[in-house]
Amino acid sequence: MVIKVFVATSSGSIAIRKKQQEVVGFLEANKIDFKELDIAGDEDNRRWMRENVPGEKKPQNGIPLPPQIFNEEQYCGDFDSFFSAKEENIIYSFLGLAPPPGSKVPKAAEEATSFPNGEVAGESVTEGTEKTGGTEESEVPQESSEDAGHHPESQEEKTKEVTEEGAEEEAEEEKAEAEAGEEEPGEEEEEEEEEDS
Repeated sequence: MVIKVFVATSSGSIAIRKKQQEVVGFLEANKIDFKELDIAGDEDNRRWMRENVPGEKKPQNGIPLPPQIFNEEQYCGDFDSFFSAKEENIIYSFLGLAPPPGSKVPKAAEEATSFPNGEVAGESVTEGTEKTGGTEESEVPQESSEDAGHHPESQEEKTKEVTEEGAEEEAEEEKAEAEAGEEEPGEEEEEEEEEDS
């Protein structure tokens, strides 16, 4: 299947040229196979595009402006539809294409649902209840109602802070022990006080 992008190569409108460039640039960057069809220099392309844009998608004056996007004969949409699909990360669905292997495109709309705490449905949950095998042993206790909506830090952030603090303390202790053999008693405490200030 080839995506057809109807453009006007000699458009006097800067806005239209920018929209066309954005569509074409995105398709090229994502290595999506497409054909650019000029409606300014080819009357057949212009007529075909105008006839195949659905009535409800045509502007009030009845003449759809480029860029218009089709998958073979199937109408996909105009620039605004394309932009919305791109922002919602559903561009392959918009174009009627299967997402490439390894892409991070959600398989179902449920997986793209995000929760107020920033987690995305379908990903593992660190708080709340998560059942892996259906047994009570695999449940993580659900947060209390007074903690609901209040998420000070994730467990990963807390662990990282503790690890960094512990590493700093260990480094200071090792340094102090190494210097203790080289210095006279009392100098170590003076140096630590100077470092703290």
